[in-house]
Amino acid sequence: MGKVSLIRRKGKGGIFKSHVKHRIAPAKFRTLDYAEKNGYIRGVVKDIVHDPGRGAPLAKVIFRDPYKYKLKVEYFVANEGMYTGQFVYVGKKATLISGNVLPLSSIPDGTIICNVEGEANDGGQFARASGTSAIIMGRSDDGSKVRIKLPSGDRKAINSDCRAMIGLIAGGGRTDKPIMKAGTNYHRFKAKRNRYPRCRPVAMNPVDHRFGGG
Repeated sequence: MGKVSLIRRKGKGGIFKSHVKHRIAPAKFRTLDYAEKNGYIRGVVKDIVHDPGRGAPLAKVIFRDPYKYKLKVEYFVANEGMYTGQFVYVGKKATLISGNVLPLSSIPDGTIICNVEGEANDGGQFARASGTSAIIMGRSDDGSKVRIKLPSGDRKAINSDCRAMIGLIAGGGRTDKPIMKAGTNYHRFKAKRNRYPRCRPVAMNPVDHRFGGG
């Protein structure tokens, strides 16, 4: 007797569409400008907020616009230990303190970093999930490339002009929370439509189900 494949067991289904209605904002660094390239600019963390669909919290950081009389709001992926009222320094000459953002050329080897850019001024691509971080392993002789170790264990050479945040992403204990009851999983997978609950045919009664029984 044949076996029903997992895809057939799930049913007809359809195209799963992520629910983005309640999301706050894209989490990325501020646009690279003259102030960052030649010095630093200071921002203050106004709030730590939850973004639906994201494990790590977001930090709402307020910067003064260096060219116009106004404030600019940026949302960074929050760092471990980040708090409301904290000053965040972004730029080439910022100090090497957790939460600050510097180019890889200004960060020494062995430093734990997160939210690393893949290309200069893309806002951050690597080590952004809750509790993750990357490590600077070394750099090329001319200093144009920096080699980092990603959370997966892979090593990647990145342009030294790319920026990164010092420290690791907050929310590392998120997956340690026990399920406690079946209803927790029900609501967790409810957004995935017909993916939950799954019943193994071996656990079904052979009288009622064609492929049931041990």
